[in-house]
Amino acid sequence: MLVVVGLASLLGCQGLAPKQQAQEPGQLTPLPASISFGNVQVGTNQSQGGSVTNTGGSSLTITQVTASGSGYSVNGITVPLTLAAGQSANFSVVFAPAGAGSATGNVAFSSSVGALNVALSGTGVAAGALTTNPTSFTFGNVLVGYSSSQTETLKNTGGEALTITVATISGAGFSYSGLNLPLTLAPNQASTFGVSFAPTVAGASSGDLSLTVSGSSTTVDIALSGEGVTPATLTPSPTSLTFTNIQVGQNSKQTETITNTGGSNAQITQVNASGTGFSVSGITLPVTLPPGQGTSFSVTFAPQSAGNFTGNVSVISNASNSNLSVPLTGSAVSGNQTTLSVTTPISVGNVVVGMSGTQTGTLTATGGTVVVSSVNLGGANPAEFSISGLSFPVTVTTSQPVSFSVTFTPGATGAASATASFASNASNSPTAATLTGTGTPAPVHTVSLLWNASATEGITSYNVYRAIFVSNSCGSYSTIGSTPGSVTAYTDNNVTDGTTYCYATTAVDTDGESAYSNIAQAKIPAP
Repeated sequence: MLVVVGLASLLGCQGLAPKQQAQEPGQLTPLPASISFGNVQVGTNQSQGGSVTNTGGSSLTITQVTASGSGYSVNGITVPLTLAAGQSANFSVVFAPAGAGSATGNVAFSSSVGALNVALSGTGVAAGALTTNPTSFTFGNVLVGYSSSQTETLKNTGGEALTITVATISGAGFSYSGLNLPLTLAPNQASTFGVSFAPTVAGASSGDLSLTVSGSSTTVDIALSGEGVTPATLTPSPTSLTFTNIQVGQNSKQTETITNTGGSNAQITQVNASGTGFSVSGITLPVTLPPGQGTSFSVTFAPQSAGNFTGNVSVISNASNSNLSVPLTGSAVSGNQTTLSVTTPISVGNVVVGMSGTQTGTLTATGGTVVVSSVNLGGANPAEFSISGLSFPVTVTTSQPVSFSVTFTPGATGAASATASFASNASNSPTAATLTGTGTPAPVHTVSLLWNASATEGITSYNVYRAIFVSNSCGSYSTIGSTPGSVTAYTDNNVTDGTTYCYATTAVDTDGESAYSNIAQAKIPAP
């Protein structure tokens, strides 16, 4: 409890912290901005894909997605859907014309940042009796520099012959083969040809294959879509592993991470270690890595004799670098009973719940140089402790101990403990230290006011006023309470940590209320 005795005393003041800049709101951006289906045969349907991306700086939520216009429908997005900044969602629009003629529509997105519309257009046509199977092609992901082919079947389902005179294809990377024009189809006759997608650059591509039938003013359009992707490429981190001065009969373990930095999936089928004393563990094969994802495993060096050793970790996959090699080196020293000692226990003491306290620990080597490879936390409350200040592997010499920091962040009141286990090449590895701390509740602050009684006769009561001290001055005063004329003390129980207040009192009698007394300030400690 903070007590202010005498209203004439003044306390120091502190300015307000600057306000943080507001985060940029979310913004929903479509790709493409509009979708045109061209000509689609009546009684069939054609689908095209699109995406919406949050190009703003904050998350947004899509609450409704609807399609309007004859023959149009939309799917692929389940609402509500929250998009973080930079995140995208794909959708698909289907056009199934019920009759001939042009049709327009709209896909409407309702979201927490407003409405977004994607215009739709297409034409239902009855181009003779020519039918196409399939009515559209989706090639999916195709490696840049490679080609993917599918078969298209044309059939005359009418009662008279028809002639296809012109075929026009659009869109980067698309082509057709085996279609010799003009092509005449008798009733119920069919013909097949190939459609290929061979991307030269990475990215999405779309187009149309338009067929003109003699005597018809419209074309039959077959939608084409695909995406060129770069090959999978595996990247190791670190690019090599070095084990230094590992004691014979002991072992040291390090972590290796393999990441797919290419544009298509990679499948790892084998991970092998070569070289005396080296081995791998912690990975279950096969492992499929989508673009941008990685997997980790452990590499262990367990020398059985002194000396210097080399080896490799070989990662076999279907990536462009199908046999990735990570060089390994290790040095082993004879067992001379080097030991590692660590400060224990390390007591952080009392820390307010939600706050953090730190204490320093020390690693000391005896009998020779010790290489510490890692530290693991266990025990009763490992989540409330952390260790910093060490960059592994850490070399501890007999003449140069190494210090580190223990941070305790209690989540609840009461005593907490954990065990820090240091792995090294010392003969007593692992070496353990006990970490302790106590979580305490946050203090509750009040302000007690005392003042001298008024010298005026007939005082019936006193009023207590308070203002917030901001920018070197007291703000507007408001009444926070009153006392009988015989009481010259008041306790303010409703205060905010880190705030400075100004206080004043007035005396009240039958003639009215006096002016403010002298001003006192009270600064509430920050949490």
